[in-house]
Amino acid sequence: MLHGIFTFVIDTIAGLFAGFLLLRFWMQVQRVRPPMGLAQSIFQLTDWLVHPIRRVIPGFGGYDWASLIAAFFVALLSTLADFLVVSQVSLPVIALLALFKLLQWILYGLMALLVLEAVFSWVNPHAPFAPFIRTLNDPILSPIRKLLPPLGGIDFSPMAALILLQVFNRLLVELLPRLLLM
Repeated sequence: MLHGIFTFVIDTIAGLFAGFLLLRFWMQVQRVRPPMGLAQSIFQLTDWLVHPIRRVIPGFGGYDWASLIAAFFVALLSTLADFLVVSQVSLPVIALLALFKLLQWILYGLMALLVLEAVFSWVNPHAPFAPFIRTLNDPILSPIRKLLPPLGGIDFSPMAALILLQVFNRLLVELLPRLLLM
């Protein structure tokens, strides 16, 4: 029971922190400027980890790779904390599990952005965060919108994207045990 509580707390804190790191990376990829309060929060929470990594691995290709690598380190530490309490697991297995955890966090983050956009479209499409969220979702939704245009004035692309992201997540969950047995 205590291990389950410990794992829950560690995974929750690590997931939230990694979410900020991944959001920082995705905002830079999309070249979108967040609202000032959000930007300050994200940078204040993550600078202490991103800046030292950036000294070793500078951004290239126009991307802030330090934020993505920092998110992987958070996943790795979270996975290490989970498994060091329970049993001895090899470092390659922990690294693989951390990579899967990072990929799941990415999928969950994208799903959360899609849900936020749907909520904004229903509640207040002119909210200050709405254009910011819309810009972050555009690379995911625009290819789907080309295949599935709005029907009767209703845009089903966020629903289709959520379904696709859930399929990718299930594929990850199915693939993990097979990779661990190899």
